[in-house]
Amino acid sequence: MMKILLCIDDTDNIDSKGTGSIAQEIASLIEANGWGTCGRVTRHQLLVHPDVPYTSHNSSMCFTADINCDSLESVKAAAIQLLERESAEGSDPGLCILVPEQLPQIQQHELVQFGLKAKREVMTKQEAYGLAESLSVHLSEHGGTGQGVIGALAGVGLRLSGNDGRFKGNHKLRSDNRTVLVKEILDDTTIELVRTEDGFALDLAEEIVLGEKLKSVFLNHQSVLLVEPAEIDGVQKWQPCSGGTLKKY
Repeated sequence: MMKILLCIDDTDNIDSKGTGSIAQEIASLIEANGWGTCGRVTRHQLLVHPDVPYTSHNSSMCFTADINCDSLESVKAAAIQLLERESAEGSDPGLCILVPEQLPQIQQHELVQFGLKAKREVMTKQEAYGLAESLSVHLSEHGGTGQGVIGALAGVGLRLSGNDGRFKGNHKLRSDNRTVLVKEILDDTTIELVRTEDGFALDLAEEIVLGEKLKSVFLNHQSVLLVEPAEIDGVQKWQPCSGGTLKKY
């Protein structure tokens, strides 16, 4: 088996389905064809700036997959075909596929630094293609201006860092209770740790008062539920961090 990171960017317009939905379709296609198994999709926020064209939030979508060693070209071809078929009119889709084991640590670091830089500065296609070529990483454009290659490469770097992104979608629990134990959350979902922003990890017996949605972020290569203290009905309890906090990830 071989691990890959696959990232896409700029596939949508205001009226179309989102890039996250297309990333999920690619992941489902990989599994349906028996090429491998896929992890959850993460959303990576890039720079929002007047000089950067984007639909709404300028974010790329990335997932990991463990695939058969002889399936890489099939995965690549299928991803390209799906991107070209499903991307919206006026979009500028880009695709990046990385095989981490083919890159030494120092080159992985270069990729991570590109991703971090794309969160702070306006990057160019030439910079993206230049780095991808030097690292022998697959990077390709599939319509429009192809500007999405910048976010696709950046998203792979950010996912590779292990410390960036929010997981697509919400986690579901078996229980309908509003107050649940940390243990229930870890048992029922793919969340691996419940902690505060400053790193305090809650033990299994702690109670969490849930809101409408249960969302996790990607920290230290784990799916993490961030919580904060709150006074509820006059009692100090824990609750998931607000959307405003999650937007930082």
